[in-house]
Amino acid sequence: MKNYLNFESEIKDLESEIEKLKDPYNQSGLSQVDTQKISEIQAELDEKLKVIYSNLNSWQTTMVARHEDRPKSKFFIDNLFEDFIQLSGDRNYGEDKSVMTGFAKFNGQSVLVIGQEKGDDLDSRIERNFGMMRPEGYRKTIRLMELADKFKIPIISFIDTPGAYPGVGAEERGQAEAIARSIECCMKLKVPTLAIIIGEGGSGGAIALASSSKVIMLENAIYSVISPEGCATILWRDPKKMLDAAEAMKLSAKDLLKLNIIDEIVAEPLGGAHRDRNSVLENLRNSISKNLEYFQSMNAEEIFNDRKNKFLKIGREKGFIDNLEDLSSLKSKKSDLIQILKSKNILLPVIGIVFTALIVLMIIL
Repeated sequence: MKNYLNFESEIKDLESEIEKLKDPYNQSGLSQVDTQKISEIQAELDEKLKVIYSNLNSWQTTMVARHEDRPKSKFFIDNLFEDFIQLSGDRNYGEDKSVMTGFAKFNGQSVLVIGQEKGDDLDSRIERNFGMMRPEGYRKTIRLMELADKFKIPIISFIDTPGAYPGVGAEERGQAEAIARSIECCMKLKVPTLAIIIGEGGSGGAIALASSSKVIMLENAIYSVISPEGCATILWRDPKKMLDAAEAMKLSAKDLLKLNIIDEIVAEPLGGAHRDRNSVLENLRNSISKNLEYFQSMNAEEIFNDRKNKFLKIGREKGFIDNLEDLSSLKSKKSDLIQILKSKNILLPVIGIVFTALIVLMIIL
């Protein structure tokens, strides 16, 4: 049984009509399949999907990203990689089933695969904690990322989580510290790291694994520091204002690409990834191959600096930086104000006035 979102009512009606025409014996008075009618309705359906999905607002995109039929990390791991060997435990507290980790082969190349897994049905979702990682999950990924770095193995992460688990036990075991250390670990790695946001990229739970050399998003995925409902509750004291919050947060892939927060958008089939899993699988395979090839000619230091400069460039397009391509030194331009003061020979008098004013203030106070 297909699941439809609230803005897909017309699509649901058209697909229901097509199903009835494909099975005429359930309809009184019909004894053969009307292929011409099916083709006409299919064309109308394709056009309707195109119109709806090319004009999604940010909240509708959020709904698509959360669609329960959307392909999850396990699907991509099973179909993109060979010889996947799952590894468990953080060697400190226990296992976290909300994240799958292990070594595998991609086109014959060894890679470390990390996937936040929500689950496909109620039982698996409860077992996977709806994709919300606990501290032991982050510590497990840190352990394996450091191991991959030691043996120069690229890392591929699939991000799909509403956020890190906010339970009392998780906080007692150091949730914030685990997330911070995961971000630190991601940033200091000297191997290529790819983070692929396939659904929800929510809060620090996503950023902990998405601080990567390349951040890739599926077309209808989202990536934000808080959920639209949470943002609306904090700013407007009304969770029903999630549309306004979603628009303000710029959480869609196209908005984030404009802001240079992400590096690439992987196209989804018409109507979302859940309508044609094989198509999105092939698009993602090509993207991973292209990005791994990009780093093949780089040494460890170049990979590290490439990632470092990528994050340092975010939000600096109009700043006082000499060279945006190499921000490692963070050399800033001299202030125009200082240049003017020096040219007018008034720097020392100004400093004297400021110093005198400070002394007077100290005496008064």
